[in-house]
Amino acid sequence: MKLVELSTGDIAYRYEKSIVLFFAGKRKVLSTSLYNGGYREELVAVFNHDGTIGAGIGFKMLADSYDEHMRLIAQKIGLDPNKVSGMGTAANMDNVAISMLKYEDLTVTAIVTGGIEINGGRVGDPSDFYKPTEKPAKLGTINIMLVIDADMPAGAIARALVTCTEAKTAAIQELLAGSNYSYGLATGSGTDQTIVVANSMSALYMESAGKHSKLGELIGKTVIQAVKEALSKQSGLNPKNQHDVFKRLKRFQINTESLWQQYLQIVATPVIKPQFLEICEIYAKKESLVVPISLLAHLLDQFNWGLLNATECDLWLNKILMQIATEFQIELKLEQASNLKDFLTKIEAALLQLLIDKLAVEQ
Repeated sequence: MKLVELSTGDIAYRYEKSIVLFFAGKRKVLSTSLYNGGYREELVAVFNHDGTIGAGIGFKMLADSYDEHMRLIAQKIGLDPNKVSGMGTAANMDNVAISMLKYEDLTVTAIVTGGIEINGGRVGDPSDFYKPTEKPAKLGTINIMLVIDADMPAGAIARALVTCTEAKTAAIQELLAGSNYSYGLATGSGTDQTIVVANSMSALYMESAGKHSKLGELIGKTVIQAVKEALSKQSGLNPKNQHDVFKRLKRFQINTESLWQQYLQIVATPVIKPQFLEICEIYAKKESLVVPISLLAHLLDQFNWGLLNATECDLWLNKILMQIATEFQIELKLEQASNLKDFLTKIEAALLQLLIDKLAVEQ
């Protein structure tokens, strides 16, 4: 089906688990894909393909190498494999987000699919991938097609890619999405891909795509909007669902399961697990708990980044925890702590005490 027609005359179609952008004329393309990636001027189309076998089922490689796999995909969806570049993903193409902004004669369009709940990470996180010829274990997760209706030199297109990446990271951090590999906030997924397309037939010529340029502003706004919408569609990652104590603490490995296991060790006559999870769900969304927990999470971030020392962090952690204790009428014993592990232990103990007290009242 026809998805959208761009100001360039290019048309995006969605079919066979793919979104294909067919060019209406000559284009300059910069792609991070391993398949016909890099800077190209001979391409006639670019595509984004959902490589999963079915809902909740992983993808299957059609060849021994990723490049050959993508060539076979290109042929399958009716494209000349030598004249296109493409991206693979595990995101559903039905969850695509499209954002388009215009300023005078300049139009920028972002076409995005994404989901980082499994593969989201923070740049610099520990990694064990080294061999350059090893088959990828996962397909790309946040895939962006960025179309600029203006002609640009190759260097400016590369700068547009940088601005686009900054915008993607800004969107993820505004949602407070955590890394799956560290305590940090995510900056993307481990296999994100981006394709930037400039209209070489346009009379409009732009040499700057940085944050001080109007083009950079349009790139930032379209990408942030489209990334947020795509993440919400794909996995429910949005402000409403993030307003949750356990979403804020997930990256610190404090969750309902860890609390449940500690609860079983402490309480002589425990409730059944569904009752425990129900009380967790009730208090997870309470504003009077989400707000102080959010402050604690940022406090721990600043400690990890070296912006606060252990004494400062422990002092204000105790103050916030005591505010929680007062709000929910629970008793806490707060011992001095000087490292991240002990800080997290105090937060987890406070939450557990709150849950124990509230369950006792209900019984």
